[in-house]
Amino acid sequence: MEIIIVKTLHILSSTLLFGTGIGTAFYLLVSSWSRDAHVVANVARYVVIADWIFTATTIVFQPLSGIYLARLMGLSLLTPWLYWSIVLYLIAALCWLPVVWLQIRLRDIAIEAAARGVELPPGYAAHLGCWAALGFPALFSFLAIFYLMVAKPAIQVP
Repeated sequence: MEIIIVKTLHILSSTLLFGTGIGTAFYLLVSSWSRDAHVVANVARYVVIADWIFTATTIVFQPLSGIYLARLMGLSLLTPWLYWSIVLYLIAALCWLPVVWLQIRLRDIAIEAAARGVELPPGYAAHLGCWAALGFPALFSFLAIFYLMVAKPAIQVP
């Protein structure tokens, strides 16, 4: 029964992590296209809050529950599909850290522009570009992790 509970929590956590990431990215990107500083400031506030509440907690819970599951199942962390999942997870997490700073910066830029009643400055687009560029490796890492978790292919570890 313990393995079922931990596995369920692990799956729910990964769903929350991935879903929050996709959802907040969508809303921040689409609101940014409007170039309306008031709209972006409002959306970015909630994106930052959601990232701290949902992403930060699940990004910590995922490896803890995953390692615990591996132990319960008697799997070595060097099992190929598990090893590569861990590598990809580290890539995604390392992308997320600067993304958090960028989201806060995007929020602050939008709040300042809205307060002054001006359009988003050119610096906003530069930060948004970096934010999006970091989002793609994280997205593809998570998609590959989902594949590895489901298929458990026999691949080599370096």
